[in-house]
Amino acid sequence: MSKATPDIIQRVEELRSAIDDHNYRYYVLDDPRVPDAEYDRLFRELQGLETDYPELASDTSPTRRVGSAAETSFEEVVHRLPMLSLDNAFSEDELRDFDRRVKDRLGITEDVEYVCEPKLDGLAVSLHYENGALTTAATRGDGYSGEDITANIRTIPSVPLKLRGDDVPDLVEVRGEVYMPKDGFEQLNRRLAERGEKTFVNPRNAAAGSLRQKKSTVTARRPLEMCAYSVAVTDESLLPDTQWEGLKRVQSWGFR
Repeated sequence: MSKATPDIIQRVEELRSAIDDHNYRYYVLDDPRVPDAEYDRLFRELQGLETDYPELASDTSPTRRVGSAAETSFEEVVHRLPMLSLDNAFSEDELRDFDRRVKDRLGITEDVEYVCEPKLDGLAVSLHYENGALTTAATRGDGYSGEDITANIRTIPSVPLKLRGDDVPDLVEVRGEVYMPKDGFEQLNRRLAERGEKTFVNPRNAAAGSLRQKKSTVTARRPLEMCAYSVAVTDESLLPDTQWEGLKRVQSWGFR
């Protein structure tokens, strides 16, 4: 088998960059710039080159999103920082009490600005990136350790395999929620019912069940999405000062 020439290597990098950009525009910005046929042509060209020149294989290549038929064992991953859940508030008094505790904790008396975010009913996940490349993904589990779901998380189109931009830390952990939109949930249940298979009770169960499939090819066929909501572990000097800045930061890296 011939060795990849500099021109071939450059073409592979061009294709990966173009496909990553198309995925970002389609799945994150909802603003596709090329027809599906052109996207498919680029994807097939990249697949062909990676087949012909296996030394160019990369875990960050968009072709890795198709999944694998090999079964996955969900090994334990210990979180560097606990993934704790938030308490609920059901009244104005409870909200005011929360505000008071925040001020007491910060040692301030002035008003605090809050960021309101939608409550997504899915599965909390932790994603680790090294030099911008996705290396490990885990579920929240009991908050202190979860399950390794790296192979399955790679199949979700809205999860960047490689972070965008020039301000990406060498090491960073991004946390978020994997969920299944209602229309995708309804379509999935219809397909399962047509095949005589067991359907899911609600979108959250569907998301959790899809993310814990032993074969990532099954996960790849499920309509999963991810929304990032925090940066957990990185160089402290790079941590955002506010939650709003953190949300804008992860958005600039290619997340929803």
